[in-house]
Amino acid sequence: MASHRRLKICCTITALLFIILSVVVVVLYFTILKPKQPETIAYPVQLTKIELIPFPQLKLNITLFLKVQINNRNYGAFEYKPTTAHVNYRGAVVAEAPIAGGEIPARGKHNVSSSVEIMGDKLAFSPQFWMDLGVGSFNFTSFTTLQGRVKLFKILKMSATARSVCDVTLSIRSNSVNSTCYSKFKL
Repeated sequence: MASHRRLKICCTITALLFIILSVVVVVLYFTILKPKQPETIAYPVQLTKIELIPFPQLKLNITLFLKVQINNRNYGAFEYKPTTAHVNYRGAVVAEAPIAGGEIPARGKHNVSSSVEIMGDKLAFSPQFWMDLGVGSFNFTSFTTLQGRVKLFKILKMSATARSVCDVTLSIRSNSVNSTCYSKFKL
C-alpha cells in the first residue's frame, strides 16, 4: 500500500512539474522568444556612374549602388540564401545584380549591398526612352528579395522572406538620384 501511495505522489509531482515547465516555455515563447519582424532599412540608391554618348552610336552606361540594412531584433540568427536584385524600367528588367548569401547574427545588424549596371541597350529600346531622355529623368523600380531561415537556439527553424522595393528617379541633367524605399518582412 505504501509503495502504491509513493508511486501516486511521484506521478502527481512529475505531472505538476511538466505542466509548470510547459507554462514557462509557452510564456517565454510569447514574450521574449517570439520571432519579431526585423527592421529592413533600404538606403537611398546612389548614382556611381552615368555616361551618355549620343554619337556615332547611342550608348548609355548607368551604374547604381543599392544598400539595404537589416536589423535583426530576434534572439535567433537569420540566414539568407544568395539572390538577385532586379531593376525595372517601364515594366522591363534592365539590370540584375547578384547578392551573396549570408547570416545576420541574433540581435545584430548586417548590410546587404550591390552595384547594378543598367543595360543601356534594353533601356534604349523602350518606347518611352526618348521622351524620358528629353525630359532629363528616368524612373526605375528596384526589387530585392532575401529568402532564408530564422534559427532560434539552433533548435527552432522558421522560413522568412525580406522584401525591399525602391522607386528611383534618375536625373541626367543634375547627375542625381532620388529614391523612396519600402520594406517588408514575412515569417
